[in-house]
Amino acid sequence: MSTKKGFTVLELILCIVFVGIFVVLFFLQKVNVDAMDRDEKRKVAINAMYYALEEGYYVDNGYYPETIDSEDILPWIDPSLFTDPLGTPLWGEDSNYVYEASNCEEGKCKSYTLRSTMEKEANYVKNSRN
Repeated sequence: MSTKKGFTVLELILCIVFVGIFVVLFFLQKVNVDAMDRDEKRKVAINAMYYALEEGYYVDNGYYPETIDSEDILPWIDPSLFTDPLGTPLWGEDSNYVYEASNCEEGKCKSYTLRSTMEKEANYVKNSRN
């Protein structure tokens, strides 16, 4: 009796198809996880700016700035937080971070809104306490 050892062409094709499906699913999930990670980094940056404005800037000055156009305005936080995870600075044209001051007189504002556009969830918004 003669028996041949090895795989048939059908078995090889099925294995390749299954591996291909798993690879596609892996990379699709990796893209989602990466986007959620960038969203979390945006939340951390917005929260850091919020607490720096509330506990640092407002306490020292009694008002909020009209713009956050440089790292000098909030020296209490890590300068890298002023850059979106995709590399756009806060004061850049295409930034996901938005600082909107309101009730301003002569560069001194009574309130503000910090906002970030998220990839996988609704926009993240923090409003001033006052």
